[in-house]
Amino acid sequence: MAKVKITLKRSLIGQGHKSRETIKSLGLKKINSSVERELDNSLEGMLNVVKHLVIIEKV
Repeated sequence: MAKVKITLKRSLIGQGHKSRETIKSLGLKKINSSVERELDNSLEGMLNVVKHLVIIEKV
């Protein structure tokens, strides 16, 4: 499977509960924090929820 680098680029202020919990489950805490994860179906679903808050790059 492909690896992706996920970077939080926008603040969570004003975001709903679902977006906040999704960002937390991805392992992102502060703006500009990044994680590398294996891309699978569940991760694609989480990224679809928060696509307006993060930048996704293939590694």
